[in-house]
Amino acid sequence: MNIFWHGKSCFSIAIKGATGAEEVRIVIDPYHPESALKLPRSLVADVLLSSHDHPSHNYREGVAGDPFVITGPGEYEAGGVFVYGIPTWHDKADGATHGANTMYRIECEGMSLAHLGDLGHVLTDTHLEALKDIDVLFVPVGGGSTIDAVTAADVVNAIEPRVVIPMHYAITGRAPGDVQKFLKAMGANTPEPVEKLKLSKKDLPTDQVQVVVFAHS
Repeated sequence: MNIFWHGKSCFSIAIKGATGAEEVRIVIDPYHPESALKLPRSLVADVLLSSHDHPSHNYREGVAGDPFVITGPGEYEAGGVFVYGIPTWHDKADGATHGANTMYRIECEGMSLAHLGDLGHVLTDTHLEALKDIDVLFVPVGGGSTIDAVTAADVVNAIEPRVVIPMHYAITGRAPGDVQKFLKAMGANTPEPVEKLKLSKKDLPTDQVQVVVFAHS
């Protein structure tokens, strides 16, 4: 699979289809053009996920194609991709401030990915049970309306993924911005930012968590 970050919590993931011949394109949390960032014009989806009902996460009009759209908790299958929506909150007050948030567990190409959306609180044992054996974790780290860098590191340590991708943090040009706070909390060195992440099951690290930082263009 090939993973691309488009800023905020928006990612596109290109995977092999069920037959191995066609490509299935997954897009997560597309944002409105009034945001400080702009989605690429070439963004196309077969499967579209939205973690919550907010213009920075549900801008369906910014994505071409006729995707299977998922907007909340439940179990779904489309194009050989299995998706499990797990209910959480966007804040520490059971949604009283910012409402609901959906985490997504995505099963494809023999790997398990988890996108935490705009998670605003620590995870319960029930959440952690639903996120067992995650290979790739997309975690918000910027604070504000989501968990902050230190809490994000705690969440990563509780889930124990093999690859972790920080998201939803400030971007200045092409620099990692305040992702450095998360790297410090993880005790990780600053990795070389990547334009895309090409990944297969055999590439997954086995002895430690690999932190991947994307260069946003």
